[in-house]
Amino acid sequence: MERVREKVLFICEECSVESLQWSGQCAHCGAWNSLTEIRKVGKPQRISGDVARRSIQPLNEISRTHLARLPTGITELDRVLGGGLVPGSVILLGGDPGIGKSTLALQWVATQVDQIRVLYVTGEESLQQLALRGKRLGIDSLPVSTMAENHLEAILGQMPDYDFLVIDSIQSLYSENVSSSPGSITQVRESAERLTRCAKENDCSVLFIGHVTKEGSLAGPKILEHMVDTVLYFEGDDASRFRLVRSFKNRFGSVNE
Repeated sequence: MERVREKVLFICEECSVESLQWSGQCAHCGAWNSLTEIRKVGKPQRISGDVARRSIQPLNEISRTHLARLPTGITELDRVLGGGLVPGSVILLGGDPGIGKSTLALQWVATQVDQIRVLYVTGEESLQQLALRGKRLGIDSLPVSTMAENHLEAILGQMPDYDFLVIDSIQSLYSENVSSSPGSITQVRESAERLTRCAKENDCSVLFIGHVTKEGSLAGPKILEHMVDTVLYFEGDDASRFRLVRSFKNRFGSVNE
């Protein structure tokens, strides 16, 4: 029986670069006091020489057809996204606790349930709580597929059957391949990387709902914002019923909306 070895590393919360030793300043990005200890469980891997090679194409021969966008059913959200939802795109939606991120996401999938196959995955609430929100919004009669799950591998197994997936929230997921707890830098990075890769392979759009820190920035490794195609921030005033969605990154449209 092989002995499983545990490796201790230090990961920068700003740039996600891993180091063997702790230091007060990240040698890669220069951030101070940003290194956090993580523990990785080593697993033996077999490398095959028969790995299928990716095809190489000249840039001028790649199809330049326009991206097929699917309207969300929410006019202002379509404008922020650049015209609608792009198949296979990955979106990160952040905002303060209680601002209405889950409500917006549920309204979004409800408007598209008649056009595409949608799945709402909740890792923080029960399905009963989700149903109560749906009733409050008047959409409880719609056949929106829901799943209460925070096990990454179980969610990945469902993705090929759907066109649009909501993850509420990315910080609630855990993978059996990572020994740290849900919400840790390594768990968030592992979950985001694998979900993003699966989204591209299956043309399944994914919406990550993300937490924010007390400073107002998105929680988790900074690389999360680099992985996704679009970063949206949902904000508003407690004294007002109006809400605002801002785009801070959009590979498929403008960020001035």
